[in-house]
Amino acid sequence: MAYKYENYDPSFPDQPVVDLYLPVWARLAALKSKPAFIWAQDLSTSTLLTYQQLNSTVDVISSRLLSPPLQKRGDTVLLLCSPGLDLVELIFACQRAGLLSVPIIPPHPAFAKENYHHLIRAISQTKPKAAIAHPHYISSIRHYVSSPHNNNKLTHMLQSIHWISIDELKHGRQGNNNMVTLNNLDYRGCKADEVFLVQYTSGATGVPKPVLVTAGSAAHNVRTARRAYDLHPNSTIVSWLPQYHDCGLMFLLLTVVSGATCVLTSPTAFIKRPRLWLELLSEFKATCTPVPSFTLPLVIKRGGVHQGASPLNLSTLKNLIIINEPIYRDSVEEFFHTFSPFGLSPSSISPSYGLAENCTFVSTAWRSVNSDNDGVGAGANSSSFPDFPAHNKLLPVARLGNVEEEDVEIMVVKEETLEPAEDGVEGEIWVASPSNASGYLGHPCFTREVFHGRLRNVVSKCFLRTGDRGIVKGEKRYLFVTGRCQDVMELRNGRKVHPHYIETAAYNSCPKLLRGGCLAAFKVSSTVVVVAEMQRIEKGIEKGVLKRICEGVKEAVWKKEKVEVGWVVLVESESVPKTTSGKLQRGKAKEKLLAGGMKILMEMQFGKDVSVSKIAQTKVRQVAWEENVTGSLLCVEAHSTLMSLL
Repeated sequence: MAYKYENYDPSFPDQPVVDLYLPVWARLAALKSKPAFIWAQDLSTSTLLTYQQLNSTVDVISSRLLSPPLQKRGDTVLLLCSPGLDLVELIFACQRAGLLSVPIIPPHPAFAKENYHHLIRAISQTKPKAAIAHPHYISSIRHYVSSPHNNNKLTHMLQSIHWISIDELKHGRQGNNNMVTLNNLDYRGCKADEVFLVQYTSGATGVPKPVLVTAGSAAHNVRTARRAYDLHPNSTIVSWLPQYHDCGLMFLLLTVVSGATCVLTSPTAFIKRPRLWLELLSEFKATCTPVPSFTLPLVIKRGGVHQGASPLNLSTLKNLIIINEPIYRDSVEEFFHTFSPFGLSPSSISPSYGLAENCTFVSTAWRSVNSDNDGVGAGANSSSFPDFPAHNKLLPVARLGNVEEEDVEIMVVKEETLEPAEDGVEGEIWVASPSNASGYLGHPCFTREVFHGRLRNVVSKCFLRTGDRGIVKGEKRYLFVTGRCQDVMELRNGRKVHPHYIETAAYNSCPKLLRGGCLAAFKVSSTVVVVAEMQRIEKGIEKGVLKRICEGVKEAVWKKEKVEVGWVVLVESESVPKTTSGKLQRGKAKEKLLAGGMKILMEMQFGKDVSVSKIAQTKVRQVAWEENVTGSLLCVEAHSTLMSLL
């Protein structure tokens, strides 16, 4: 299913906020009946929203939103809807109403044990006037707060919020009719300099932080991405990413800015059947799809490449956007060789970089590595993997010698001296861009530290300190993201190493029994520790086998990375904590291990680190860990398990 809309003038003036693009498309005869978003839970069931329908629905919802208790612009509203077209409509309607929206994953309404902490965090920090959810979710909330057994902090918080049904907003009684719609010249939605969104960081290296995003910075960010990926009304995007923050959320805005069509499905649907992603790419003749780097080995392993009734055809794909560092060349190359027989072009591979503090998009190496001087353009051998530059097994995410965005500056800075790092020297990545967010809600000191970076002894612009480490190499100044500053491990000999190299070497020592992407390396005292999840097994494995796996991990890490591992811990599946976007939470893994919260199958200590031996001997092995609760509803997408099946 492909769409052709040639009657489009690419020179129309860019709009200051994303919502203003909607009426542009809705009024164009060639595009008003074009699908803006398609929700496809599977190939047999799909629902679509045209640009005209989306614009009209956003008008209706935004007018009804500005009635009590949301009586004035700038009020905060919590969006607690499961992924789908309703959430898309709400995000644009809040912007048009001039409200500050906070989309978060709706926790199970039973609020068992640990699964409501992020909700408490969001309510405490953003202080919403109202929350919007589906009727059945609101009924569950009311049942929870009415129970005398639930007289706690969360109950009082939920009672203080006015709950609004999405069904009532779309189909219920008419609210405030005085809202001036976008059919008039006076736009009363969020202005470019006003905060319209709070998006939380992933929480990979700490507690998720609320990022304040202005309507103007978001518009700049997606316009930059549109140009970088060459998106337009004939583009078709397929995405299963969570729609609440980062790439999944910004691709909703990017779709509208580009006048493209976006086919959406849920993360849960992808987890249950990874082949669905490939089928959607084929069925809708997708030209663009964003995926975290862990997707590639997962789809090779569980994607059922040669199974299923529907044939695969990836020949229309122009942008396979790969996000989430580290991006390993070997992993991408294996994926390419697996799917090149199905038409996957080498010129589509688009390693990219982004973070919530810059709305999302920072850069991509796609246009740079596919330039005509690199030999991987349209005339390249379609069966050959592109001749990508590489650094320590990683692919680049930008070419700083060819930055086309004049208002965006990316540089690598020495953390100790706050001076620019020479090419070939690793340091922290700094970004100066109109896409930079305003800061963290309620954290003025941290905002000043992160969003107001200044070079030492130089009069310079204000930079965002990303917390990511990178290095620039080669004549064309390719940028490689090497890891997180906070995760860097300093060894006893003074050498610094990124834990993902240790984790990769450990996994490759026994890929048939260990779970890829589910290993965490960190330090306890001066000892390097590797915690590795085992594959799900019906029967217990002999201790002798587990012992050999532990020894193999130690030997492989030393052989590949020359790092001495002093403690190897094999745990049951779903023991290693991750973010909703699949990033490892190494700090949480360390806390969980030392608190006795891991379901340990086998552990071995090497060397003579007395402190580690003492910890290992005294820690309590719990049969169940509080974070591994049961009873999660599919309707809230089970995002915390997004990576557990890799």
